[in-house]
Amino acid sequence: MKRGSTLFLRIAVILIGIPVLALCIFLVPEIANFAAELYPDISYLKYVVYIDLYAAAIPFYFALYQAFTLLSYIDRNKAFSELSVRALKKIKYSAITISLLLVAGMPLFYLIAEMDDAPGIILIGLVLIFASMVIAVFAAVLQRLLQEAIDIKSENDLTV
Repeated sequence: MKRGSTLFLRIAVILIGIPVLALCIFLVPEIANFAAELYPDISYLKYVVYIDLYAAAIPFYFALYQAFTLLSYIDRNKAFSELSVRALKKIKYSAITISLLLVAGMPLFYLIAEMDDAPGIILIGLVLIFASMVIAVFAAVLQRLLQEAIDIKSENDLTV
């Protein structure tokens, strides 16, 4: 397969990563400072926000890296290989980890939304959790289909 055929997807992976990096650099410190201002008696709240959001960014970038490697397998005609199945499995686990970290942080965002009287914060958190769970399910389905295709291919290779 030509390398240029996955160029669009590679650019999309990069363009997905750039806004999240910008959010991590500019918005996460603002959210942490805002939480610390809302609850000055809970001094460690700022660091809990940092830990939760940056911890969710780590598996996100790991999943983007796995998507990039999956595209390189496609370019090298190794799309139907165990390497691709492993990459999809890692993407699935990364999405599940992101969901779990965001679910763990929801009480924190509830506190911020309650004090600021902004229920949209909770809605945004729920949308992010739902989106990462959809990605996890999609990766699991693709993983299973790819594994079945590999199994059928190996059976056909044995019969010929």
